[in-house]
Amino acid sequence: MLNQWLHTIPPVLVYVVVALVVGVESVGIPLPGEIVLVTAALMASHHDGVSPVVVGAAASAGAIIGDSIGYAVGKRFGSRVFGWAGEKFPSHVSPEKIDRARALFTRYGAWAVFFGRFVALLRILSGPLAATMGMHYGKFLLANATGGIVWAGGTTAAVYLIGEAAEHYLAEFSWIALLVVLLAVVGFSVRARLRRSPR
Repeated sequence: MLNQWLHTIPPVLVYVVVALVVGVESVGIPLPGEIVLVTAALMASHHDGVSPVVVGAAASAGAIIGDSIGYAVGKRFGSRVFGWAGEKFPSHVSPEKIDRARALFTRYGAWAVFFGRFVALLRILSGPLAATMGMHYGKFLLANATGGIVWAGGTTAAVYLIGEAAEHYLAEFSWIALLVVLLAVVGFSVRARLRRSPR
């Protein structure tokens, strides 16, 4: 039943949602970009029309464009953008978290942009923070694009292969495999976010 429902979802809709959610998250708005990417990659292993390559490309494009927009916003509005974000999303963009992210950028520079794609806090703040700290856009774009492609491509490939393996070993219950893997991934993501939240 779940498999039949999944096949009614147009692949283009999956790609657009992935690109938009990852892109908006990268601008600086806290959205579950990683969870959406994982869900789409898992769908690709169960939905013949959804290509894991296009899912990865859509997430990469969303990450690169979103971060670039975030950089432009930071360049235009400076530190005021963090005050606005702190008011709108206090649990995600608190002054303490911004100070922590700023310290990482000061210490690691472009590497913080690259590896920040794999960390929820830096994934949200990367663009605006790089701009307000005076990082040259060319340097930022190189680190941002490389990190976005590695993150999106690596996550998509790993989750797709897990979904394929689950379907192979549980062919009779493929929809159960899909649900179990998805719930496990979401559970781990939520647990990681809670651990990073201040107590």
